[in-house]
Amino acid sequence: MTLEQVVFILVSLLTLGTGLVVVTNRNLFHAALAMMASFFGVAGLYILLDAGFLAAAQLLVYIGAISILIIFAIMLTRRMMQAREAPFNSQSGLGLFTAVATFALLAAVITRWWGVEAVSGRPDVPDTVLQGAVSALGEAFVSANGYVIPFIMASVLLLAALIGSIYIAWPTQYTEDEA
Repeated sequence: MTLEQVVFILVSLLTLGTGLVVVTNRNLFHAALAMMASFFGVAGLYILLDAGFLAAAQLLVYIGAISILIIFAIMLTRRMMQAREAPFNSQSGLGLFTAVATFALLAAVITRWWGVEAVSGRPDVPDTVLQGAVSALGEAFVSANGYVIPFIMASVLLLAALIGSIYIAWPTQYTEDEA
């Protein structure tokens, strides 16, 4: 077993373990922290795939923005932080069965259509494919015909969600005359 395989197994265990904590933990704040750790594991997987740009985007967008926004929203709604419920409900067995069946179906489809070679190792990518890929991606992000409009719309949507959570969580001040 090579060092890369050991690191992949460790990063995968981190990602899957913290993902399991996200869905089983009923303390919303702890689940959000575990989600950040899971996003960090996904960034580690991108690094192992030699996708440095995607790893940086994962760190900046998901850990640096989305997760922090979720944690702020949780902290602003204090009632949610004190919820203590059982971590499992009556449908956990059905959920486990569905997850295992979906994984088995996806694994069967991948190995049938592309063969075992598709999951056995990384394919060699010629350098001509990668030349200019980062600059083309950068141009697609900032050009008017590219991804700048969806990016701005997502930013406005997140800002509206943050303002809405602050408005909902803001304590109301009652005077003695109103009560």
